[in-house]
Amino acid sequence: MSKEMTIHLKYWKQNGPNAKGYFEEYTLDSVNEHMSFLEMLDVLNEELMLAGKEPVEFDYDCREGICGSCNLVINGQAHGPKERVAACQLHMRNYSDGDHITIEPPRAAAFPVIKDLVVDRNAFDRIIEAGGYVSVKTGSAPEANAIPIEKEDADTAFDYATCIGCGACVAACPNASASLFTGAKIAHLNKLPQGEVERKNRVVAMVDQMKEEGFGDCSNYAECEAVCPVGISISAIAEMRRDYMKAVMSGD
Repeated sequence: MSKEMTIHLKYWKQNGPNAKGYFEEYTLDSVNEHMSFLEMLDVLNEELMLAGKEPVEFDYDCREGICGSCNLVINGQAHGPKERVAACQLHMRNYSDGDHITIEPPRAAAFPVIKDLVVDRNAFDRIIEAGGYVSVKTGSAPEANAIPIEKEDADTAFDYATCIGCGACVAACPNASASLFTGAKIAHLNKLPQGEVERKNRVVAMVDQMKEEGFGDCSNYAECEAVCPVGISISAIAEMRRDYMKAVMSGD
């Protein structure tokens, strides 16, 4: 038999990047433990609208931990208290009757608030556009053994490629750094032969774009790794730094 709970919510309201934000509070009396966190927010919005109040805006798409849209900060932690899950995969059974939950957007100058809990993460897209691609013709999918790649390199590249661009790393970092995101996007291409052609230009262009977007620098707190819903290692940052230094010192 499922359990119902009373949950006290405190959520951020803000009409735009230049508007003054504030917290609103609301109590939900019938939260089912099997609800996902976003389903709980759906119920909140239903009750708000029935009461003639404005709903709280929050971002989502797949609700399956794939798209990275649900970049909420819950009780001060990106994606909430459960490890290796996005906010959409968090369920209310992780909370207890009478709990207080504070919900905020990720705080970063490079992520301006669009409305309430929704932020503009186009800075990530611009970092990708700066060099996160290969321009060599790859053709159709090659036979698996046509291009010899060390298994360790292939596995590592795949691990880095799982980054969903949610921004949890930025939200958790005291410097609001995007180094884990950028490092993962650089390293997963640099590990493979197809990415070797543009390796030096790629790392310089993407790191420079990251700085231009206003993200802070990495100070090795490793908070980014701790909150990453897919568990990307900060080794990606080390690889990015090594490649960047080699590219700059080579003078090419």
